[in-house]
Amino acid sequence: MPRQPVQSTAIAKIGYSKHRHILEIEFVNGAVYRYLDVPPAIYRGLMSAGSKAQFYDFNVKGHYRSIPIRPLQKQQVPAKNHSD
Repeated sequence: MPRQPVQSTAIAKIGYSKHRHILEIEFVNGAVYRYLDVPPAIYRGLMSAGSKAQFYDFNVKGHYRSIPIRPLQKQQVPAKNHSD
């Protein structure tokens, strides 16, 4: 689903399917999550919110079933060479 860029400290892009009531959020850290059964009013509220991250925290996170589309990948730290 197409996602549009937004101004936010935590959220990079937001997409929504009004027919399937699916919200997709791409975070600035690269993770992408899909939220199911999200009403259009929540999407509109998110898009018009002054603080999208705060709106997400209070109205989306933990309120709708989520599916990780592209979970945050932990960066692998190279092993230190301990040769003496």
